[in-house]
Amino acid sequence: MASSNNMRSSTDESQSHQPSEFEVRRAALVGEIGESLEQVLAQMNALNRSLEGIIEIGNEFSSVEALWSQFETVMGRSAADENDANNDTTETAHTTPGNGDGKHGK
Repeated sequence: MASSNNMRSSTDESQSHQPSEFEVRRAALVGEIGESLEQVLAQMNALNRSLEGIIEIGNEFSSVEALWSQFETVMGRSAADENDANNDTTETAHTTPGNGDGKHGK
């Protein structure tokens, strides 16, 4: 029995020093996953830098945007005032005596 125990322990030792196929594949996959995650992190950092640059450029145009908004507001008011003036002229033309009711000068 002592010899069988010695053989088992020597077999266990040889198996413990030699990784199984599962462990080899697992280590390879873990390595690939680690590399992929590093690539994803690097690409996300590059994307973040690009977005920060775009936002910075956009912030530089905020004063120009404010000026155009003010221009649009002023021009919109002028156009609305002209439309109101045209509508008032049209309404007064329809309410003039002698228009539309068939009576001329009575």
